Amino acid sequence: MKESAAGGAGGQSGPDVKPEVEAFFDEATFTVSYVVADPASGRAAVIDSLLDYDPKSGRSATTSADRLIAFLRERSYGVDWILETHVHADHLSAAPYLKQQLGGEIGIGAQVCRVQDAFKAIYNLKDDFVADGSQFDRLFKDDETFAIGGLQARVMTTPGHTPACITYVIGDAAFVGDTLFMPDYGSARTDFPGGDARQLYHSVKRILSLPSETRLFMCHDYKAPGRDVFAWETTVAAQRSDNVHIHDGVNEEEFVALREGRDAGLSMPVLLLPAVQVNMRGGRFPPAEENGVSYLKIPVNGV
Repeated sequence: MKESAAGGAGGQSGPDVKPEVEAFFDEATFTVSYVVADPASGRAAVIDSLLDYDPKSGRSATTSADRLIAFLRERSYGVDWILETHVHADHLSAAPYLKQQLGGEIGIGAQVCRVQDAFKAIYNLKDDFVADGSQFDRLFKDDETFAIGGLQARVMTTPGHTPACITYVIGDAAFVGDTLFMPDYGSARTDFPGGDARQLYHSVKRILSLPSETRLFMCHDYKAPGRDVFAWETTVAAQRSDNVHIHDGVNEEEFVALREGRDAGLSMPVLLLPAVQVNMRGGRFPPAEENGVSYLKIPVNGV
C-alpha cells in the first residue's frame, strides 16, 4: 500500500472541465458504477465497480464488470485508476478483476483502516488480516489530487455514512458514493460501525458548497415514492433546493433527529455480511483453504 502524495497532479480542473461520464446500473443491487474519461488523452478511471454475487448459491460472476471492460475497450480507453468511494455494504467490488484485465491502481480513502479495524473485530479475524489499508494501492487523504490522463481529480473526505467515505471531484462532476441520494430520496444511513449523523451533515454541506452547476453522481438509486424510473445524476443546485432530508434551511439538529430516527427502523442490507469482508480486502475473497475454496464468515447473533 502506498499513500498518494498531496498535490502535484497536473491536468485540467474546475467547473469548466467536463469529463465524459458513462454510468452502468445494476438493478439487482441498485448500484451505479461509473467510467470517467478524458477522451483527449484516452485515459479513464472506474468508480465503484461491481462483482455479481448470488448470496443463495455463494457464487460470483463478472457479467457487470465485463460490461465495463467492453465499453472501455470499444473506446480504446486505458485505465489509470479503479476507485472506491468507501467500503460498500450492499455489493461486492470487482476492483481486483478489473485491475487484472485492464491495469490501473486501486484507490480508497485513508480512513479505510478504521473500517477494517472495526470489522476485523466483528468477524474475529486473526493474523490473516491486517487492518492497515495494505490491500489497496493508494490511500487518499483529504484534498489530495491525482491525474486521470489530462484531468485533475481532487479528493474530499465526506465521512458520516462510514469513516472512510470520500467524494471524487473531477472537473464539473463529483462522485459522492452513498453520502447522498437523489433529492427525492435523501441521504445515507449512519448506523453502520463508525457512522455518525452529525459528521454526515457537515459532509453533505461540504459537497453542497461546490459550484451550483456541479454534476453529482450517486452510487445507488431505489426509486423514490412516486418516481417510476431509476435516476442517479443531479446537481448541487437541485440538492440544495429539493433534497428531502437536507435542503437549504435544514439545520444540524433537525437533520440529526431525522436521520437517526430513520436509521432506527432500517433493516440491514442483504449483502452486508459477505460484502464488507470482501470489500475491506480491496475486493478480494478471503484466502482459499487447503481444499482450494474460499469461505466467507457469517457471525451468528453477533451483529
